[in-house]
Amino acid sequence: MTDWSIQCQGLTKEFRDSVALADCDLQVPVGSIVGLLGPNGAGKTTLLRTLLGYQRPTRGTAKVCGFDCVTQSLSVRRQVAYLPGDARLFRSMTGHGILEIFSGLSPHGDLQRARGVAARLELDLRRRVMFMSTGMRQKLALSIVLGSAAPLVILDEPTANLDPNVRGEVIALVREVRDAGRTVLMSSHIFSDIEDTCDEVVILRAGRLVHSQRLAELDQLHIVQARWLTSEAGLPTDWPRYVVDIQLRENQLELQLSGQAQNWLQWLSTLPTADMRIERASVNSIYQRFHRS
Repeated sequence: MTDWSIQCQGLTKEFRDSVALADCDLQVPVGSIVGLLGPNGAGKTTLLRTLLGYQRPTRGTAKVCGFDCVTQSLSVRRQVAYLPGDARLFRSMTGHGILEIFSGLSPHGDLQRARGVAARLELDLRRRVMFMSTGMRQKLALSIVLGSAAPLVILDEPTANLDPNVRGEVIALVREVRDAGRTVLMSSHIFSDIEDTCDEVVILRAGRLVHSQRLAELDQLHIVQARWLTSEAGLPTDWPRYVVDIQLRENQLELQLSGQAQNWLQWLSTLPTADMRIERASVNSIYQRFHRS
């Protein structure tokens, strides 16, 4: 049995006039939750659709649960429970009917578990889809996906249109998937959801995977923002080992520092800076390094 739920190497998807995904190398270990971050157009949906075999890559390789995403795409989809960002369900059917159909279609479907998820999300399954609100339809789609026992669960914006109480229940359900030894790949614009669920995040920018970060390491990272008082030429060339990243825009300096604060606070006071601000690193601060407007 493979130790990786997802393996991508050099995965690239080009369209006639654009590159949607470029040289993506990604490994997602079994039994983990990995967050996929990036603005609209960064390549997230392209990556998910390529993994599922809905579109062929221009070059590179990808495997899901050991199956090739091009030559074994049907086997890939048998291993996956997928929540798309725009899930569409049969409008004339009731929630009960929808769960019965989808639980029967999937080799990992479990009708009783799906009904249990719906109950936890406080969804009235007697109502027809056409009379459900956007949030109710999202709950129904989540009941289908999180009710499955598939080895890999892929969620595209799972908590969109949900109120805070229900969002907390969805996060608990996602954690239970991991605790059962299964894997989750989750795309979301809500950083608090990512921080509350994920073991690791990967950040896409313009189709490229530009950074990966284990969330357990965030407790040991701090972001320092300050005004640099000398010219750019005055930046040191030899930084201490606890300096992980340096960015200077005009005279605005940003440092990412690792380790305990007492290890670098005295050194920090020797730099020619003013208006200094120090904060613990978060998913948002890491994200903004690559997507600051």
